[in-house]
Amino acid sequence: MKGAFIIDDVNSVNSCACVILAFSVLVLALFLHGDGRLTGQDAVRFFSMSNLTRDQLKRVWAIADVGRQGFLGYKEFVIAMQVISLAQAGHEISSDILKKSDSEIKRPEMEGLISKMEAQESKKAHVETRLEAPNGFPASPPPPPPSMPSFSKLMSFTQKKFKDPPPPMHVTSIVDGLKHLYMERVRPLESTYRFQDFVTPLLTDSDFNAKPMVMLLGQYSTGKTTFIHHILQRDYPGAHIGPEPTTDRFVVIMHGQDERSVPGNTIAVQADMPFNGLTKFGGSFLSKFECSQLTHPLLEHVTFVDTPGVLSGEKQRTQRSYDFTGVIQWFASKCDLVLLLFDPHKLDISDEFKRVIMALKGHDDKIRVVLNKAHQVDTQQLMRVYGALMWSLGKVLNTPEVVRVYIGSFHDREITPKDEMGKFLFEKEQNDLLADLKDIPRKSCDRKINEFVKRARAAIIHAYIIAHLKKQMPAMLGKAKAQEKLIDNLEEEFAKVQREHHLAAGDFPNVHIFRDTLEGYSIDKFEKLKPRLIQVVDEVLSKDIPDLLRKFRNPYDNL
Repeated sequence: MKGAFIIDDVNSVNSCACVILAFSVLVLALFLHGDGRLTGQDAVRFFSMSNLTRDQLKRVWAIADVGRQGFLGYKEFVIAMQVISLAQAGHEISSDILKKSDSEIKRPEMEGLISKMEAQESKKAHVETRLEAPNGFPASPPPPPPSMPSFSKLMSFTQKKFKDPPPPMHVTSIVDGLKHLYMERVRPLESTYRFQDFVTPLLTDSDFNAKPMVMLLGQYSTGKTTFIHHILQRDYPGAHIGPEPTTDRFVVIMHGQDERSVPGNTIAVQADMPFNGLTKFGGSFLSKFECSQLTHPLLEHVTFVDTPGVLSGEKQRTQRSYDFTGVIQWFASKCDLVLLLFDPHKLDISDEFKRVIMALKGHDDKIRVVLNKAHQVDTQQLMRVYGALMWSLGKVLNTPEVVRVYIGSFHDREITPKDEMGKFLFEKEQNDLLADLKDIPRKSCDRKINEFVKRARAAIIHAYIIAHLKKQMPAMLGKAKAQEKLIDNLEEEFAKVQREHHLAAGDFPNVHIFRDTLEGYSIDKFEKLKPRLIQVVDEVLSKDIPDLLRKFRNPYDNL
């Protein structure tokens, strides 16, 4: 299983014929918006020039819009041009169509494109001529436009369009729409009832624009750093691998033009990074946090988070200098996938590990369990280890559903299991896990929508709780005693809110964490219930989000 995880990038710009590049730049120069995006509406207008059927163009868009964001950038547009070219040559449009050789990809035939370009060039030349004509006399007629402008000229023009900032609140993708809805509709509700102090900090532009993240959790020496090395096929700056606890800090591995390690205090204050919220954990945590940047094709799509080994036995008696569980919970809310790694010889779930797993509550759909280093035991032992791990997880997760456990050995050495059956099993399991990882960039937009809806619902419930507690406070005397009573009976107050507003019990926050935070505030200082703010967020969930998804889905679904 050497070779690990590579995004299917056979459609990269460098693999295209130069004619496709020049053709794509030409079209983008004519059709793109100021933010460098081709929207579905423009795609329908342009792709119809190819004379392909509606069903064919629907499949072209589905292949090109990999992230399902509702627009095509430059690379995605090149993919679309390649698929159209192959479809016009008689190839069937499928997910593996781009595995054809470059020699089979020609410039697609787009009916009326050249005449459209010539018309625009002539119009521009006519305007320039009228402006430059001296004393009102017409100047000499401009030379006819070339049938195909030079590649360098087109590239320069298109790159300029890419650099132009989009107009304020210019929505040309699903993520843009989510950002607009959050800033205008949801954030006022969160700020009014201090949602950011109880759950997670207010979102910024960098949170919406961030690449999907994968976090690895487990006890020391369960193979977290080795797993990342296996996926990247190389070490990242600052990586240490050994049988002893080697990773003593949270390390974010992301794409960068130069290989370097950036200290936590520096990365946490950068506006273009989604880590500003980590400042609430203080300098003691930020000194144990860093970012490793390196150039890698996979990291252009996914960011990895390597974590310190969870303590067990006598080691867990040592207190960390920061809120380890709180940091895990923060990353879990930002990540698209959380991998829990276990070693066949370390199946015990310590108190700290139990707290960490409990902190992942509410993110169950992101959790994947990996039984790593499985080659160290034979098939019979593996069956017993698997059963013991499922039993231990069942006690901690406290759910009747069975957690999917992937079995394998994620390292670069040749896998030598105890028998042939083990080797076949490892290959099947590792392929399943790597396929799950491959889907992360494709599902990134869907995950953002999911997290947005989850956060909006949590903000509504939080507002109801705070307003309810505020309502129970006396107007004049006995405020301290009343607050103490409310905090002690917080479970009962949650139940009252649930019954009054017909809310789901599973959507309420953890009562213990909520109580700990609430003790630092004066309930009397909170705002009263403002139904209009809640109504606005309800409309976002019931009307605005569906409208947004309808607008930016496959444009040929609407025809």
